Amino acid sequence: MAAEILINVRPHETRVAYVEAGVLSDLKIERRTNPTLVGTIHRGKVIRVLPGMQAAFVDIGLEKAAFLYVGDIREDGEDFSDPDREGPLVEIEEDEVIKDTKTPIQDLLSEGQHILVQVAKDPIGTKGARLTTHISLPGRFVVYLPTVRHLGISRRIEDESERERLKNIVQKISPSGGVIVRTAGEGATEDQLKSDIDYLDRLGKEVFKNYEKKKGVGLIHQELDVELRALRDLMNEAVACVWVDDLEVHKRVEKFVSQLMPKYKQNIIYYQEPKPLFDMYEIDLEISRSMDRKIWLKSGGYIVIDEAEALVVVDVNTGKYVGKRDLEDTILKTNLEAVKEIAHQLRIRNAGGIIIIDFIDMEKESHREKVMAALSEELQKDRTRTNIISMSPLGLVEMTRKRIRPSLIKTLAEPCSYCEGKGYIKRKSTIAAEIFRELEREAPDLSHNKKINVVIHCHSDVVDWIYQTEGEALNFIEKKLGRSVAFKIEPGYHTEQYEIFLI
Repeated sequence: MAAEILINVRPHETRVAYVEAGVLSDLKIERRTNPTLVGTIHRGKVIRVLPGMQAAFVDIGLEKAAFLYVGDIREDGEDFSDPDREGPLVEIEEDEVIKDTKTPIQDLLSEGQHILVQVAKDPIGTKGARLTTHISLPGRFVVYLPTVRHLGISRRIEDESERERLKNIVQKISPSGGVIVRTAGEGATEDQLKSDIDYLDRLGKEVFKNYEKKKGVGLIHQELDVELRALRDLMNEAVACVWVDDLEVHKRVEKFVSQLMPKYKQNIIYYQEPKPLFDMYEIDLEISRSMDRKIWLKSGGYIVIDEAEALVVVDVNTGKYVGKRDLEDTILKTNLEAVKEIAHQLRIRNAGGIIIIDFIDMEKESHREKVMAALSEELQKDRTRTNIISMSPLGLVEMTRKRIRPSLIKTLAEPCSYCEGKGYIKRKSTIAAEIFRELEREAPDLSHNKKINVVIHCHSDVVDWIYQTEGEALNFIEKKLGRSVAFKIEPGYHTEQYEIFLI
């Protein structure tokens, strides 16, 4: 079954789903109130240089200052807007354009200095946006690098003869900047590559002109809207059709595809059915499932996914699955089934950073190798760069997944207002014990004045618990205080909240 792209447009958000064989395999959600900044280019002002961190804070016109690490700073200071710049293209591996510099940041930047920067990562958690001075402009077939002279080919293009052909074409075109040929560039003609590079080269020069014209800090180049970015990155021969449920966006998408990839123009379809577009493949149900902490497997096993700010932990369990032959066979089947679901969930959730997977412990080395091979195979389907470390003797796999935007959970949810994001609240018995301990601390002061009354303001559940379960403890503390303790129910109090009043 062919792949499809579904673009669901509403006034408050746009959602793009990539569906393969009826199964959601990629999801992008962008809210009007919180659009992504990744790819945007700004004129920034250095507001603080931190030699101890080898980083700097840069004002780019946002509420929170952005973060620039020394390894993301271009050293040479060359004027890359010069169209006559010459020199051979230096071959690199894809994603190796940015290399750590050995020059201290205090020798590269000074406070008050204006610099051209691009957002590499959205603000995540308490961190501001991460910046780079290595500008990159993505096109249909290539990523253009106006500030360097590098040539790279996507690792996903494995055929050596095709890699050599693409390299020769780019060197023949001899662009004024660097070029990384994207996976979509496989099989592209010289004319297609030249057209892409020429357009991006003009765009790069326009960026430099805007930088020179702008006096203060702020945006000088905006990335494409999420639906157009998705088509630029995801559209290929495997996509049978693109469904768009908004007329204006449909027109814009059709125009974009006609200009950039005209052979796919007929694949753009305006969806007009009364049934919501995402209900075609129950995508809302899949999104809801991916918001859960526990994900059940078809066999009866399950995985548990916990997400911290820069760490994702996945735990695999056999659950209800008891197997058929022996324990090792049951464990292997559960782990192999979990591998597919884990890879799927990482893509849908856009989980990134350090990822620890706790597979069920396997005694046989051959079984461990099978699970690692299956994990590597599944992660090859991921368009986001991943790196797997070998499995430990305890069955733990450490891996990384490139993180440039907030995860699905961070996009669609916020910390619980009741537990404040902890994921738990104290037991009523714990709160009662805290109250009794605090009353004990007051006992020496109360012994001098018998006229003082003790009133505890707290939640009704705590009062009920104390009277029903902690009667003995209450009698003990009243004897120690030499007086009765009164409780006043406060309906507006949090369960953990209480106050002791001495009247």
